[in-house]
Amino acid sequence: MPVAPAPAPAVAPTAARDLTDVMTDELHLTALQQTKVRGILTGTVQQVNAAQQQYGSNKTALMTELRRINASSESQLKAALTPTQYKQYQTKKRQMQAQMQARKSGGQ
Repeated sequence: MPVAPAPAPAVAPTAARDLTDVMTDELHLTALQQTKVRGILTGTVQQVNAAQQQYGSNKTALMTELRRINASSESQLKAALTPTQYKQYQTKKRQMQAQMQARKSGGQ
């Protein structure tokens, strides 16, 4: 008997704050940039959670929507950061996400 896939876990509201904190440390964001980035990331988290609710088990539609959300978020971040910061962000993105995960799990 096939087992229905579990719904995707919701992204914690604190994820935007945590990633903003890591980005602030790594990219030396100004206070204004920090506010902008946190707003962008908070909106992204809300959109991702809404998409997971809306598309649930329709993986194709969910992936399409997540790609759209990601592209929108990236363009907003590009506008909020200096060209140098955005380049650093692109280079360090995976490392920063790993740091955020480590903070969440009580690591570093």
